[in-house]
Amino acid sequence: MKILGLSCSPRRHGNTELLLDEFLRACGDADCEVEKFNIASLNLGPCRHCDYCLRSDTCQIDDDMRLLYPGLAKADCVVFAAPIYFMAHCAQAKMVIDRCQVFWARRYVRKLPLKDPAAPVRRGVFISVGATHGSKVFAGARVTMKWFFDALEMEYWDDLLFEGIDEPGAIRQHPTALREACELGLELTEAYRTE
Repeated sequence: MKILGLSCSPRRHGNTELLLDEFLRACGDADCEVEKFNIASLNLGPCRHCDYCLRSDTCQIDDDMRLLYPGLAKADCVVFAAPIYFMAHCAQAKMVIDRCQVFWARRYVRKLPLKDPAAPVRRGVFISVGATHGSKVFAGARVTMKWFFDALEMEYWDDLLFEGIDEPGAIRQHPTALREACELGLELTEAYRTE
């Protein structure tokens, strides 16, 4: 099983990345193939809405998204880790989401499948932290993730969300967060094994 982890926070080794690392470590310990990208370290530009992807399998922009597209297309699971800024994904995360218009266009405009219909269900997991407290902190981001995973022909399998976390490394002080990330990674591997 191949797991692709995307750490979208502009802050290296921040709270979302710490959670992602625990999740991926558990998957690696369960003999999954794990690949991780730190989005802030890549050379990425925003979607230009040029519509090139409406007639092609690729994006016209020649940048580091070309490193991500193969994994996004083939991974059994994509784990998308991004903090919440102003009640939405951080800019780095939103740029990746928007550049996946390539997959949306392939599926909904060109009517071409991304995966073999006989292949096992692909799954998406969203990991996030937000400094704010409240019932709506992750509401917008969760809707975006639902449609992001849909464009990738993935089931939005689960998420791990923590509010009230802001300072670098503060997630380490949460009584259960890192353990929950590890357990969710193990649950994912078990879900694939029992199919």
